[in-house]
Amino acid sequence: MTTQLQFNLQPTRRVLTVSELTARIRDLLAKNFTDIWVVGEISNCREAQSGHIYFTLKDDRAQVRCVFFKQQQRGIKFRPEDGLQMTVRGSISVYETRGEYQIYVENLEPVGLGALQLAFEQLKKRLEAEGLFAAERKKPLPLLPSRIGLITSPRGAAVRDVVRILRRRFPNVHLTVYPVRVQGEGAAEEIVKAVKFFNQRKLVDVLILARGGGSMEDLWAFNEEPVARAIAASTIPVISGVGHETDFTIADFVADLRASTPSAAAELVVQTRHEFDKHIADLRESLASQIRYRLLELSRRVHELSARRGFRRPLDLLRQQRQRADEMTSRLALGLRAQLEKSRKRFTAAHLRIMSFDFRVKIAAFRLRLERRTTDLSVRAERLLRNKRERLDRLRLQLEERSPLRVLERGYAIATDAAGNVLRAAAQVALGDSVAIQLHRGRLTTEVKKKEG
Repeated sequence: MTTQLQFNLQPTRRVLTVSELTARIRDLLAKNFTDIWVVGEISNCREAQSGHIYFTLKDDRAQVRCVFFKQQQRGIKFRPEDGLQMTVRGSISVYETRGEYQIYVENLEPVGLGALQLAFEQLKKRLEAEGLFAAERKKPLPLLPSRIGLITSPRGAAVRDVVRILRRRFPNVHLTVYPVRVQGEGAAEEIVKAVKFFNQRKLVDVLILARGGGSMEDLWAFNEEPVARAIAASTIPVISGVGHETDFTIADFVADLRASTPSAAAELVVQTRHEFDKHIADLRESLASQIRYRLLELSRRVHELSARRGFRRPLDLLRQQRQRADEMTSRLALGLRAQLEKSRKRFTAAHLRIMSFDFRVKIAAFRLRLERRTTDLSVRAERLLRNKRERLDRLRLQLEERSPLRVLERGYAIATDAAGNVLRAAAQVALGDSVAIQLHRGRLTTEVKKKEG
């Protein structure tokens, strides 16, 4: 007895769906590219209505798509623009809907120019284009103000210096101090609130916005857009005395008058203001540095945890849903704009037609056509009625000529049986049948007594 062994040497074929293949690629990229730094030039940059920013990072030989979600943009002072050289930090995954790999950006750093300097230049360029720096919109200072508002930190030496200089130069001046933070988180909001407070209450004739010198980061509250717009909207003249002579902020460009230092600002108004206490500024800087370092450490720890596979999949799904929502929003906006433009064109065309339409001329023309057609219809109706009447007369004469009654006038008669049938032969009746005879005048009824031939 011989046993034959059969071997199947053909490899087993594993067929993947597109979704399965894309998911494998996504998991592979997410595992190996969780925290990368990439440098390149930004192009095709656009911001969706949701606040998410989409752009392409490229060099002279390749390019990759990037997504910068709104939640990741906190702390970024500048805005990504086409042509900027950027170092991008993030992770790579796959946008499964289109099968494209892309970088989910977590941080941006400009190459060469610092981030704050870039943000400063961008905001300065935009506000200048709007005319906020124009000389013609600057308000003149009062020659001798009796009430002065000071917006600054209550813990600096500037308050005492301003009081001392105002007492020496003009003892009767009334000074109102609105205490605010001049650096750090929330400082810009407090400055805006102070400017609005003085404008609503109308308590002073001129405002001094002051802060001592420091780095660009220290002075950044005076480079915030809300502060610039609050100064521009102020009906009270504003003097900006921020930093040293070489320091320039957005507030300096928007203010009605820029002083080189806080002391110079106070000198200009009757006129005085000193620098802030350097020791407090150093303490602020030291505290801010420690906080930034602690936040950075915590951020790295969170990033390491989020890079684990258990956290990646929900995050990828959320990111893709956000991106799909942006694409659908963009398509809907384009469709609505196209429909609106089409409706606007139709309305304009209809409006022009209505404007060119003279109802009085049209009504007169319609009335004339109606009168003509009424006359023509009356003539035609009368002619038709006359023709019908003449034809009726002819037909009546013909009917009278051919009427059987004319034959009866000449002595003939019409015989009918009991059923009303006309009798044309004697064979149609039998003896005893009743026969009706119609004469020209009158009618006879008789009975058949005899039949012949």
